[in-house]
Amino acid sequence: MTTATLQFLGAAGTVTGSKHLLQVGRRKVLLDCGLFQGLKELRQRNWNHFPVEPSTLDAVVLSHAHIDHTGYLPLLVRKGFRGPVYCTPGTKSLLQILLPDSAHIQEEQAAYANRKGFSKHHPAEPLYTARDAQQALQLLKTRTYGELFPVTDEVQVLLRRAGHILGSATVELQIGDRPKKLVFSGDLGRWGRPMLRDPELALDADVLVMESTYGNRDHPLENARDELARIVNEAAGRKGAILIPAFAVGRTQELLWYLNELEEAGRIPKLPIYVDSPMATSATEVFCHHPEDHDIDMKLLMDEHRCPLCCRPPTFTRTPAESKALNHKKGPLIIISASGMATNGRVVHHLERRLPNKKTTVLLVGFQAIGTRGRSLQDGAKMVRMFGREIPVNAHIEQIHGLSAHADRSELLRWVDGFIRPPERIYLVHGEPESSDAFCNTLRERGCNAEVAQTNQKIDI
Repeated sequence: MTTATLQFLGAAGTVTGSKHLLQVGRRKVLLDCGLFQGLKELRQRNWNHFPVEPSTLDAVVLSHAHIDHTGYLPLLVRKGFRGPVYCTPGTKSLLQILLPDSAHIQEEQAAYANRKGFSKHHPAEPLYTARDAQQALQLLKTRTYGELFPVTDEVQVLLRRAGHILGSATVELQIGDRPKKLVFSGDLGRWGRPMLRDPELALDADVLVMESTYGNRDHPLENARDELARIVNEAAGRKGAILIPAFAVGRTQELLWYLNELEEAGRIPKLPIYVDSPMATSATEVFCHHPEDHDIDMKLLMDEHRCPLCCRPPTFTRTPAESKALNHKKGPLIIISASGMATNGRVVHHLERRLPNKKTTVLLVGFQAIGTRGRSLQDGAKMVRMFGREIPVNAHIEQIHGLSAHADRSELLRWVDGFIRPPERIYLVHGEPESSDAFCNTLRERGCNAEVAQTNQKIDI
């Protein structure tokens, strides 16, 4: 059989930068193509030399659309990659929004740094441009869930629902004539969430590459609806703004679902809700057009023309002028704005303006990676640095863990237990060290042959 290896180029020892290189003989397939985010030393790795010549890659296979899994694609194309990029239809629809937006942010940040003079590089340059993003989009090839398709002459791929965001998939690779089976979990979602179908179980694997974002803990048993109702009512009582940094894809739509549900039940007042993110606005529209990912609750509401995403929408702001106009609006009101870890985008401008106000509530509703502003706020920072200056934090900082789109420890184990033929080896990725190490120990205690993947580590399949 032809020699097959897998090398962990990203999301090893950290949460972001998902990239795993499969080489079968002289053929090369990249699993995910994500940007590093968070700490400066991680972001700097986006500028480093790519370890293989991109033009020699035969294909890229994507698990889902989040930028830490896809955001390096435009740079890969700029460096010479011209092969197919395989993904689900939902992922393609989202990438048509996410990649141009990511490029716009890169260009905007470089331009802003040049205007304000706080970049160490003169002039500051974007990592990639809108043109690079458009060229990357031309390479997307869609495949449906459950469809076995060839990627090279010795690699076939099957995508299953991962339940994380719209279009998210686990990736099953059959390698060779007497196939070895490699399964890549991508990011796993949760069971029983609104709108999306549950994760599908894989059947067997020789090697499993698995995420471990929440491998050291279970999500709190607190009812997310109850917590959201409490926070909204307390903030409304202060007549303050509720500012929610939220991922444009998945989290924003789920928040709208819950807020609508609470309003209809009379548990919270009907406050003005603004979604201040062109990307989230477009992603919300896309969500309603992919019924292959909808769970039964979403299907029923769509059939009854009662979907809270498209039938009774909040106010969506697309233009910079509309976004700036929110600065003059007084509470109580709710502003949902990207990005989810408050690293960039319009939410940073809202934070700069509203963090000093004691009436403001900042609600964190997802994982906050080390080195992000969201993590600093979560950890109780009294000052945060934005646009070259220190901003005082006088706002109320709240967090709801129960809204996470990532499987927790128990849910990760539930998915692993679903294998009819357990994996011979498990390599853990996409987790901070304490999380990955803890989950590795848990798996070993259950008799699994598991280890935490290391950056640039190469393994035989």
